[in-house]
Amino acid sequence: MTMTTATATLDIKALQKTWAAFDRIAHLRPIRTEDEYDRTVSLMNNLLDMVGDQENHALSGLIDLVSELVADYDAKHFAIEASEPNEVLRYLIELRGLKQGDLAEIVPQSNLSAILSGKRKISATLAGKLAKFFNISPAVFVPG
Repeated sequence: MTMTTATATLDIKALQKTWAAFDRIAHLRPIRTEDEYDRTVSLMNNLLDMVGDQENHALSGLIDLVSELVADYDAKHFAIEASEPNEVLRYLIELRGLKQGDLAEIVPQSNLSAILSGKRKISATLAGKLAKFFNISPAVFVPG
């Protein structure tokens, strides 16, 4: 039997031990129920609180993974007419009677202007922060 380089370098026992420790803390799984959804959104929010704007943080890949799980669940269970993320953000700002400066703690004014004009995309990290601020799913800030 021939082993590929990836298989030969993968230490399954170390992976099993590491996974067991990670699983006790995060219990990360595909989301199938509302309770699992709530737990996963809570995990995502805690990660976002810890990581902040540090896109090169060691946990940024985990945030991406958790955000995708939440977005997948949202797409299946809370489907709405697709809108561009910047349009959704503009709508939420107007709906709440906010000014761009009201979001200054989340996103710098220049970045917010670029996002609203469609010149800049919303990162997964920023999507999570905006979702938490507006108390909605981060999936609305992910292009469809």
